[in-house]
Amino acid sequence: MTEIASGKLWRVRHEILPDCDSHSWRGIYCRLSFPPMAQAALPGFRDFYPSELAERAHIMRAWRDVMRRYAFVEYDGPPLEPLDLYRAKSGDELVGQLYTFTDKGGREVALRPEMTPTFARMVAARANSLRKPVRWFSIPQLFRYERQQKGRLREHFQLNADIVGEGSVAADAELLALAIDVVRSLGLGVSDVVARVSDRRLLQAVLTAEGVSGDSFPDVYGVIDKLGREPVDVSREKMTSAVGAALADRVLVIVNHSGLEDLAKTYAGVEAVAPHVDRLREYFSHLQALGVSDWVKLDLSIVRGLAYYTGIVFELFDARGEFRAICGGGRYDALLNTLGGVDLPALGFGMGDVVLGDLLRSRRLLPTTSAGADFWIAGDHECLTSSVMSVATRLRGHGRSVEYALKPQQLARQLKTASSAGAASAVLLLRDQFSDGQVTIKNLRDGSEQTLLLEDFIDSQR
Repeated sequence: MTEIASGKLWRVRHEILPDCDSHSWRGIYCRLSFPPMAQAALPGFRDFYPSELAERAHIMRAWRDVMRRYAFVEYDGPPLEPLDLYRAKSGDELVGQLYTFTDKGGREVALRPEMTPTFARMVAARANSLRKPVRWFSIPQLFRYERQQKGRLREHFQLNADIVGEGSVAADAELLALAIDVVRSLGLGVSDVVARVSDRRLLQAVLTAEGVSGDSFPDVYGVIDKLGREPVDVSREKMTSAVGAALADRVLVIVNHSGLEDLAKTYAGVEAVAPHVDRLREYFSHLQALGVSDWVKLDLSIVRGLAYYTGIVFELFDARGEFRAICGGGRYDALLNTLGGVDLPALGFGMGDVVLGDLLRSRRLLPTTSAGADFWIAGDHECLTSSVMSVATRLRGHGRSVEYALKPQQLARQLKTASSAGAASAVLLLRDQFSDGQVTIKNLRDGSEQTLLLEDFIDSQR
């Protein structure tokens, strides 16, 4: 046969099919089929080729390094959880966005869309034996079936950091300083990122003083949460529907207060507002001591979409307004009791890799390629193959990254390959030198060379 194509009929000799009756058939016809061409990843999912994985690894190294400096310890949980765990936290509304199925044991399960319910379950299981405050972090891959848009996919990796067992405002300040230090460690500055903070208790006290009733709060919070993402006229119309025209305009003015002291003067005579102002004063004082106050702005429109937040909340935004929120979190003192039956104060945040990666890429702060080997070992004759391998093994034993050609090649070809692979230096084993125990070290960045005794070179890499 001179041509083979999937789905076409071809005559095949019976000799290659021993089960056929050779006396009855001179040949047979069969339909050949081949695997289809490689498929793309599912919509909303990503392939991580080495260059993309290098970017992800760069972000995760920074995450883990900052967590270590703040004395947080890493944990993880299963990517599959009982569906009821998410129903308990967010109700049936969330279920429509989950990847769910019934497993072989008849259980309704879901790929995790977030980490907080797993975290709450794990803490509740050992609440009595854990040292308080708990300072844990995780970097799970999360899954949610929702409409794709800029900065939002159907899977992503997320840094989760939580503190459990501490109700003081110092813990709130520590958590925000941690989030800011993460983006700062990746090269972003105050001109790139702003942290917008609020306190749900302060906002509720102010709105109550203005006449917003308890029944209206869910609708009012819903409008406030979407300010900046919806046209002003749409927000005003929704707010008017919730509280009336006169109060709607007043509420929209209140949430634009950007100074704590201005807010304190406006409501100086309202007793219910005072303790919340005092708490935020202490909070900002702690942020000043932690060296991050320049990043922070009071913004009462930050209410967080998840209803379980109970106190100080925050979001980190691209200062130029080009991307979605980078990070969000706050205090959720009632959630552990709801999910695990443990009454402990708690707070935490989540920071996804998608928006953060987009922001870093726009500022050219991500590595462009994965790093090459420290050394490429090359010999000028195949008789040196065993020596090349021996030198590579000794250097690897000292923790160096080492590569060499896996088949005989001319020295010039090996050096060209080493350069294209991104190796920093080449260790040359040349017959006229190596017999005397010497090697030449060639810097592949600038071309400089030096000749050393092999043993001296190996010792220098310890």
